Amino acid sequence: QVQLQESGPGLVKPSQTLSLTCTVSGASITTNHYYWNWVRQSPGKGLEWIGYIDWLGATYHSPALKSRTSMSRDTSSNSFSLQLTSVTPEDTALYYCARGQRSGDNDYWGQGTQVTVSS
Repeated sequence: QVQLQESGPGLVKPSQTLSLTCTVSGASITTNHYYWNWVRQSPGKGLEWIGYIDWLGATYHSPALKSRTSMSRDTSSNSFSLQLTSVTPEDTALYYCARGQRSGDNDYWGQGTQVTVSS
């Protein structure tokens, strides 16, 4: 059974950098043709895709957030991470990691971690 678990601080101050990690079990993040996504949902809004890191370590970012995001991975711990710089209260959201397939569908999701941006 594939499981994903997000971790990170629940509270971040404005202008700081948000760092989240997703630890994966039951599957390897280097397995061909899987994409490891970050998605968020702000209060009262729909899901917003942030970006992914693929099985080769290549990354692709949402154009809306590209200037503020970076992603990395640690194959030794089978985890991948998201950094979002210069956060504002508008970045307050429930952040999810998810495994994506070539079809574009996400088949496994983490439970989500709430991040609040506030001074």
